[in-house]
Amino acid sequence: MLGGVWIATMEGDPLRGRSFGHVAFAIDAEDLPGYRARLEALGVEIRPRRPRIEGEGASLYFYDFDDHLFELHAGTLDERLAAYARVSL
Repeated sequence: MLGGVWIATMEGDPLRGRSFGHVAFAIDAEDLPGYRARLEALGVEIRPRRPRIEGEGASLYFYDFDDHLFELHAGTLDERLAAYARVSL
């Protein structure tokens, strides 16, 4: 359980390699530190932060034990697109 959401993964052979293909979940920004602490306590591998532009929203990327990549993202698609539009001006 993560934030009241049941996340289940399938048992079996791990993926042959890692990619950036992932599943993302929207969260509130103020919940991000708590989710990070819970994932760290579970021993989940958390990817280093990647550079972000102002207004894009914070994200936390982590792998499950079969190398599936997940993202917890604080922000909306509209906010992200607006941030990109400001940068390209």
